[in-house]
Amino acid sequence: MSLASPADGQNQAPAPPIPPKPPHDPYAPLRIPNFRWFVVSILTMAMSAQIQGVVVAWQMYEITRDPLALGLVGLAEAAPFIGLALYAGHVADVRDRRRVALVSLVLLLACAVGLAAASAIFFGPGHPHRGAIVRAVIYGVIVICGAARSFLLPARNALGADLVPRPLFPSAVAWRAGSWQVAAVAGPALGGLFYWWFGPTRSYVISAVLMAVSLFTVARIRAPARRPPAGGETALLASVREGLAFLFKRPIFMGAITLDLFAVLFGGAVAILPIFAADILHVGPGGLGALRAAPAIGAVLMSGVIALRPPGRRLGRIFLRSVIAFGIFMIGFALSRSFLLSLVLLALSGAADMLSVYFRSTLMQVMVPSGMLGRVSAVNQIFIGSSNELGAFESGVAARLLGTVSSVVVGGAVTIGVALVTNRVFPALARLDTFTDYEAAASSDEPAAAAITPAPPSAPS
Repeated sequence: MSLASPADGQNQAPAPPIPPKPPHDPYAPLRIPNFRWFVVSILTMAMSAQIQGVVVAWQMYEITRDPLALGLVGLAEAAPFIGLALYAGHVADVRDRRRVALVSLVLLLACAVGLAAASAIFFGPGHPHRGAIVRAVIYGVIVICGAARSFLLPARNALGADLVPRPLFPSAVAWRAGSWQVAAVAGPALGGLFYWWFGPTRSYVISAVLMAVSLFTVARIRAPARRPPAGGETALLASVREGLAFLFKRPIFMGAITLDLFAVLFGGAVAILPIFAADILHVGPGGLGALRAAPAIGAVLMSGVIALRPPGRRLGRIFLRSVIAFGIFMIGFALSRSFLLSLVLLALSGAADMLSVYFRSTLMQVMVPSGMLGRVSAVNQIFIGSSNELGAFESGVAARLLGTVSSVVVGGAVTIGVALVTNRVFPALARLDTFTDYEAAASSDEPAAAAITPAPPSAPS
């Protein structure tokens, strides 16, 4: 029998106060040396790819004067990229991710060197009859580039999650995405200037140098050792099936990537921007470059805002509203007849799209166990990568059938409609409050819907 009386409890020392949550430090990921090398690698690789893409397009058109040849360049890269994605995701989960990224970058470096060599030997005023050789080399090299990128992206995305602690994932995603967007702004412009100043051969050499820097920085990364997969290397089909099953059982993530797929498929207008520049806004090729850069500028600015002040609560609603805003901005762009207003609306659409990318990328890293990140990332790149190619095709067909302006208006309206339908079909997505809630549920065996349950008031957010 206890000898203590109820009143004795009043003499007990009070519970220690809960320490305040430390302030958000947006630069915390950059204080990790491995992550700094990782960000530099993303920036230089993306710059190299953007410059190479512009130079290839200009050189191919100079050789053929055939727009179809430009479309075939995109197809040559997309086919191996999509076709190898699931296997590449499996490899990223069962092999050393850093080594997979290194081998992929070696192939991309060899491609840039091959393009420079072919251009130097077979292309020029003295060899007009050898343009067919350069064209064949370009197609062959682009196929290899597509295959290398198919392995690089899931390995690199999964490797990035191994380099920072989980609480820093949101800030790390913002820095990674912002680095890529900087390259998306500067790369095409520099590619055009380099081609004009130096010609294709030296431009390819510059691209190769940047790719070599990316390779060097990945080689400097010292990634922590990962535990081998349980049961050894799982068979390919079983491994892919396991990754797909994991994905389809998570309605929040399925809703996010499905909505992103349809937003890119119907809402974008990149493929038909030349028509707006030439026939609607009357700004010529210089204006076209500004129109193409405007969404990336908006995305870069938004990534900076996210890195400094990441959204903390009601993330599902923010994501859905960002997609709706993207559709509204694209409708406004289609109806605009002012070049300045068009640039602003495209920049706003890029900022809204950046919010969507941030949400989906962070959710994937928080939700998916490290051992499955490669496979889930591969499925994600199939959704998003294929939607870019199909979206360009859809834009051209819709513009032919409906007219240029009407096609973009209809695409923006469809994007808004898909967001509203997603809100009904995946209600858990709209109710998602914080990434912390989802991380707690994802680490357990509970259904994914449990992730939307708000944390109790005394729990850290």
